[in-house]
Amino acid sequence: MAHSRFDVLTIGNAIVDIIAPVGNGFIEAEGMSKGIMHLIDADRALDLYARMPAGKRQISGGSAANTAAGIASLGGRAAFVGKVANDALGDFFEQDLHAMGVHYSTPRLIDGAPTARSMIFISDDDGERTMNTHLGACQQLSEADIVEDEIGGAEITYMEGFLWDPQEAKKAFVRAAHYAHKNERAAAFTLSDPFCVDRYRAEFLDLIRSKTMDHVYANVHELKSLYQTDDLGAAVREIAKDAELAAITMGAGGAMAIHNGEVVSVPAFAVDKVVDATGAGDLFASGFLLGMARGQTMDSALRTGCLAASEVISHIGARPQLDLAGLARTHGLAQALDG
Repeated sequence: MAHSRFDVLTIGNAIVDIIAPVGNGFIEAEGMSKGIMHLIDADRALDLYARMPAGKRQISGGSAANTAAGIASLGGRAAFVGKVANDALGDFFEQDLHAMGVHYSTPRLIDGAPTARSMIFISDDDGERTMNTHLGACQQLSEADIVEDEIGGAEITYMEGFLWDPQEAKKAFVRAAHYAHKNERAAAFTLSDPFCVDRYRAEFLDLIRSKTMDHVYANVHELKSLYQTDDLGAAVREIAKDAELAAITMGAGGAMAIHNGEVVSVPAFAVDKVVDATGAGDLFASGFLLGMARGQTMDSALRTGCLAASEVISHIGARPQLDLAGLARTHGLAQALDG
């Protein structure tokens, strides 16, 4: 097998995040469920954008793209596949990824839906995020955008469960896994959201049990939803039977990984204040994926993931603001980045 071109290639929705802090009164007045991602149409997107408070910030986002940005910040070789339109937000998204050192070459959508955008309201009492997302162009990702040379050149290909909504993206997801396995590489995915799991539980379980997906990433709520249990221990026992490798985030409780019946847990890194929980899971995945891609122990990979997550929750926005490679060296985790 040839030396890999990328440590990790991620595939997901290419979205520009527009972020604003708000009080709980705004969330209630707009009829939103706090802490949930709401899918909205173009009209609602324009209306809501017009009423976003002053001080909003624009950052390129999307779960898997955030993970790719984190991997690049850790010194890893990252690539991203996702669809934007041929518009100003598409330009912004592409320039942002390239500036971070992420390989990104997915062809633009011409004469179609606009680039996706997610308006993220950060509650000023607890940092919880409430998202309103118009998916636009990113839902037009298709099998034609999945390039075997790119997938085959990545140690791990990592995909987001949100891709399972559009039919064409679902086909792209499966094709990417096929190319990964054809080239003796690992295919991984994140369950993304408890409601995503509710919609596709049987299909997600089939992806895992059929070994289409080798590695599974989830938080506690998503894992419990997958197995329809309130008992974390029971859910861990089930995923241990079904998946080759599972990585589970537990918020302030840290994270665990399950591989060949072995369960390894690490504590979270302490932070002074959780400013914005957006991207915690995405950045955990950055550290853990890079550690796995470079042959590190599960303990080391988990710690790197938790460290990356601790950085991103200490400020607004789902992309790292500090050099994560430098942060890892400060915490004695540089060995996780060698490769």
